[in-house]
Amino acid sequence: MISRNRDFVHLAACTATCLALWIVLSAPFVAAQSSWQAEWEKTLRAAEAEGQFALYGCCYDYDRVLEVFRKRYPKIKANIVVAVAGNSLASRILAERRGEKYLVDVVSSGANMLHDALYKAQVLEPIKPALLLPEVLDPSKWYEGEHRYIDPDKRYIFAFVANSQSGQVAYNLKQASPGEFKSYWDLLQPKWKGKTVSLDPTAFGMGATLQFFYYHPDLGPPFIKKLYGDMQITVSRDPRQMTDWLSAGKFSLCIRCTAGSEVGKAMQHKLPIGYLDAEDWKEGGSSSAAGGTLGIPTRAPHPNAAKFFVNWLLARKGQIALQKLGRPAAHNSRRIDIPKDDVDPYNRLEEGKKYFDLARPEYQDLTPIFKLVKEVLPQK
Repeated sequence: MISRNRDFVHLAACTATCLALWIVLSAPFVAAQSSWQAEWEKTLRAAEAEGQFALYGCCYDYDRVLEVFRKRYPKIKANIVVAVAGNSLASRILAERRGEKYLVDVVSSGANMLHDALYKAQVLEPIKPALLLPEVLDPSKWYEGEHRYIDPDKRYIFAFVANSQSGQVAYNLKQASPGEFKSYWDLLQPKWKGKTVSLDPTAFGMGATLQFFYYHPDLGPPFIKKLYGDMQITVSRDPRQMTDWLSAGKFSLCIRCTAGSEVGKAMQHKLPIGYLDAEDWKEGGSSSAAGGTLGIPTRAPHPNAAKFFVNWLLARKGQIALQKLGRPAAHNSRRIDIPKDDVDPYNRLEEGKKYFDLARPEYQDLTPIFKLVKEVLPQK
């Protein structure tokens, strides 16, 4: 009987010791969990007190994405100002600020606009302090195991999309064959001289393509000079017209007919055009943020609502909504822990393949690129 009592006492002591040890070891985790949850609830209450926020955005169907947010958080009015191109958003924001009007809380647009207009004007707040949710903060949830900031300080412009850019060139099925191309340099073969149309390299929508051409170590300025200086390329600012010309056989190749998803629409109508998949070419594939970057302007009128929305958008639910509803072309989120079934096949990044990531800070300066293009384009 005494032995049993001793065993019981010993067991109770061990249990108490283990419980105490578990409490000590788990305390930091519990504290951390309660800390972010408390901050999240505090931010939500402050956002609801502010009552609204204004998103200035382009490139995606943000109205449909925001409907998901509105249903979940009806006390926060989500306002949206939409523009076709990021440069018009930049002009509007900077004009408002010159007039002492601070109306925008969050900006989502192309990387070039945010970098060249707003970052250089020093009108963006650091995003890092605004990130609260552990699932957003955890870099393992994101492509290449890291958060991608496209500004040199790696603090102000967050990239949340990584689209494949490997379908930059479309072709007429009756006049060209994928087997004729093993490298971008094959676009310079004499047979394509005068038979190529390109989106105007000085126009909106060519930034990522020109970045790839200019900064890729196997291409660079010599490639751009030969392509736009020697190949008698016709340039246009109308992707639909370019696609019509391509399908009619007026041109054999088209650079950036893909703008506006015109090639995809034509393929659905069984017209004789397709993409040249450059991922297996010598230079490999590329990826870009494709309009999927965001920033928080300084002096935002609803800072808590802005912070809350940014965390929602970058969380799983927000990124799933963006992929599913942010059409016309379903874009590929940089989050890797969400389904990719809704992503347009030409935007997906294939596992095991390497991509020249154009969302890196060192590739954002477009000034020398446009200077070069203007020099080599034939004068009208």
